[in-house]
Amino acid sequence: MGVSDDDLVFKALADPTRRALLDRLFVRDGQTLTELEAGLAMTRFGVMKHLRLLEDAGLVVTRRQGREKLHFLNPVPIRSIHDRWIDKYTERHAVALLDLKSELERDETKEKP
Repeated sequence: MGVSDDDLVFKALADPTRRALLDRLFVRDGQTLTELEAGLAMTRFGVMKHLRLLEDAGLVVTRRQGREKLHFLNPVPIRSIHDRWIDKYTERHAVALLDLKSELERDETKEKP
């Protein structure tokens, strides 16, 4: 069995440095490698390796602009993970809360004279 897209996304998100890079792109999209490596306690090569894993997972896309390579956040893979792994588990709870609210409102109207 091969590695799925979800596996690549989970692997990419498992590392705190990669999550920090995604957070930085969320704040300001379209950054260069030099901008992204600023403030990180690692070599340029180390940041490049992390960005490569993020690109492989589809979480970061790049575009050349002249001599610069700009990095952009792609939220679609995270949304796919959310829809598959989170939504289906929270839906039941949301329905239960709505049912409880309706039941309490029904009881409240019965008690009024």
